[in-house]
Amino acid sequence: MSWEEEEDKTIYKVVVNHEEQYSIWPDHRELPLGWTYAGKTGLKAECLAYIEEVWTDMRPLSLRKKMEEEERRRQQGG
Repeated sequence: MSWEEEEDKTIYKVVVNHEEQYSIWPDHRELPLGWTYAGKTGLKAECLAYIEEVWTDMRPLSLRKKMEEEERRRQQGG
């Protein structure tokens, strides 16, 4: 852990976009367009640990849906 991270007392919130990709954002700042609050607030390390726990599939939602559809077609012989 770097010196800057050790001294960082900023409170962050975990945010998620429409592709179900996660990030952190300073709690005192307005969320950027396209991102919503994911229900976790805390120090940087706490938020990153939460993301590591819940973001188990790094593929964007649109890619996951496309791959699932292709798999269904393949299984149906089409």
